[in-house]
Amino acid sequence: MRTRSLLALAAPALGVLLLFFVLPVVAVAFNAFGGGSGSFARVFALPTFWPSLAGSLTLTVVAATLSTLVGVAVALHLSRLAERRRTLLSFVIALPLTFSGLIVAYGFILGYGRAGFVTQLLGFAGLDTAVIGKALFTPTGLAFASSYYLIPRVVMGVLPLLVNFDLAQLAAAESLGATRAQAFRQVMLPQIVAPVASAFCLIAAVVFGAYGTALALVGTELRILPLQLYSLISETGADFPAAAALALLITAACSAIMATGEWFGSRYERHL
Repeated sequence: MRTRSLLALAAPALGVLLLFFVLPVVAVAFNAFGGGSGSFARVFALPTFWPSLAGSLTLTVVAATLSTLVGVAVALHLSRLAERRRTLLSFVIALPLTFSGLIVAYGFILGYGRAGFVTQLLGFAGLDTAVIGKALFTPTGLAFASSYYLIPRVVMGVLPLLVNFDLAQLAAAESLGATRAQAFRQVMLPQIVAPVASAFCLIAAVVFGAYGTALALVGTELRILPLQLYSLISETGADFPAAAALALLITAACSAIMATGEWFGSRYERHL
């Protein structure tokens, strides 16, 4: 009876997973393997595949690392505030999660583009607006724009952990002669490193597979895998089996990153 009740409760989630993940992936896989393994060979033979893979890995590591560091610092600050103020600031910080990648990109163009508001203000301060406006349309600018919606994910993920952390442990370490930095590094950090790593993997998977912000900012000139996939399905006479194969590779990479994050999260739960 209990097993049937659990299955009944899980049925809606299983249905959503089947309709919106399993069936689309099966359809893409059927297209990719329809002609044998040749579609994967054509993907690996593309002259832009390996540079795009390197670009995706670089963008993912840089954007995820910076976003994680900033997000943890923001969450640490919020955890020390009063509950009412923390709730208000958390709501404001979470707002970027409601925007699509294209909206974020256009917002950054209006703010930091060649004629953007912030760019013009910096120009009045004596900085070169041409250099500042051009920087947004580079991989560095893309990492900067991506952090806008990655940082809130980190904050929302680690804030509950930091709010419930027993600060008496830090006070005890400081009373024994440790500095505040030593107390954080030797007492708090070992206890939160697994959830932080899980949050890192989450946003790494997001930025690895995202293409909307990149497409709006740099077009198809940037060598990353999602834009390589976009090129395969948008050009006349596109090789759709190869596009399906590349889509499976991106899905597998994001799934592996997410699985790594879940492994870190399960390690933390086992030690509770």
